[in-house]
Amino acid sequence: MAPHKTPDASRRSDRSRRAIHDAALALVGEIGYRRTTIEGIAARAGVGKQTIYRWWPSKAAVLMEAFLDLATRSAEAAGAQADGAGHGIPDTGDLAADLKLVLRATVDELNDPLMEAPTRALTAEGIVDAKLGAEFVEKLLDPQLALYVTRLRAAQEAGQLRPDADPRIALELLIAPLTHRWLLRTLPLTHAYADAIVDHALGGLAPRP
Repeated sequence: MAPHKTPDASRRSDRSRRAIHDAALALVGEIGYRRTTIEGIAARAGVGKQTIYRWWPSKAAVLMEAFLDLATRSAEAAGAQADGAGHGIPDTGDLAADLKLVLRATVDELNDPLMEAPTRALTAEGIVDAKLGAEFVEKLLDPQLALYVTRLRAAQEAGQLRPDADPRIALELLIAPLTHRWLLRTLPLTHAYADAIVDHALGGLAPRP
């Protein structure tokens, strides 16, 4: 008779956690943040609501962790496809090419239905819910923006950008137009548009003769 194997609680917990993440993101995309509930997430994930309350203090905490996990997996996949380097902005010595690579990947991410719906829902909710918005910035946006600052400072040291350029303002010249077009749906979000943003921004940031 084969020995009885004790169930692996950690694997079961990982499966349940991923199911809860997926359920939360799906519901936010389908019905929005405000109508998404702990009960709805539990039902979609096939777990008891007490399981969720045991791991998270609130709906916002569930959704934030789910979104951060999704964003991390997406970034890792994009990095592996681009150059195998994972996180970070490449530094090939060609600043324009490096920034275009990253902005094109951002365009693909924002146009991906799996990412677009929860990103849009949480972004919108963060505007009216100051606490959620601050957490969204602290845990997701700031770490990503820091990567741009690091790359732009390296470009300054290499003489590719004006020495008096503020890296934080410089990165906003790159990110803000992309975000504006995506949020307001003014025009299609394309690779060509991402390339044009880089060209326009670097034109103003290049060292002066």
